[in-house]
Amino acid sequence: MKKYLIGIFCGILLLSFPLQDMAQRHSWSNYSTSGFFTKDSIHRKGYTLLFINKDSTFDLNIKRQLIHTFFIVYPEEAMQFNPQTVKKVTFIIDPHFKGVAATGNAVTRLNPQWFKLHPKDIDVVTHEVMHIVQDYHSGNAPGWLTEGIADYARYIYGVNNKASGWTMPDYNAGQSYKNAYRITARFLVWISKKVNSSIVVRLDAALRDGAYTEDTWKKLTGQTVDQLWEEYGKNSALTLHYH
Repeated sequence: MKKYLIGIFCGILLLSFPLQDMAQRHSWSNYSTSGFFTKDSIHRKGYTLLFINKDSTFDLNIKRQLIHTFFIVYPEEAMQFNPQTVKKVTFIIDPHFKGVAATGNAVTRLNPQWFKLHPKDIDVVTHEVMHIVQDYHSGNAPGWLTEGIADYARYIYGVNNKASGWTMPDYNAGQSYKNAYRITARFLVWISKKVNSSIVVRLDAALRDGAYTEDTWKKLTGQTVDQLWEEYGKNSALTLHYH
């Protein structure tokens, strides 16, 4: 009976322990029918990253780099584009996810296999969390421009692009500004250097506010997007610096 009472007492103490505080900077594992699972909650600079790992073989060094990169780039992107963006973001390392990464509702899902094959491509994070900052809900945001702005942010704020070999391709006549991602990003860099230095910030704001139309380009630059692309094709040279 004495041992039984001691067991109950210890159980009460365990249940009353502040688990939330323990979880703040430490991880715990759970092996259940769903498989391997760890979770960390990290707080810095007024932001919280919930890091969920479902892959027992995931490189812990890459995990540290992803976390480190988040706390560098997300506050910078937020400050420049959308200070009202959410303060809590979730990363999920998901071995069942077959893409590279995808983001929605402040949750970024990452394929661990991609990082096994491309361990230096840490700025996938820089692109993905820009989608959280963008927060376009109006339905009139073109996909090519959404992805182009996210890769523009990767170029501007990326911390490991050079080492990973990530670059924006030079212009060629077979391209279109609607190709999205790196092609659109380079076009946006060109416009910001040659025409209007605030173009991306202002396009982003218009997209988030639901005010974007094709006329937005003319309002901001005096030219349509097609006219800008034509000028870009004639003189697309840029000096680019990758970090």
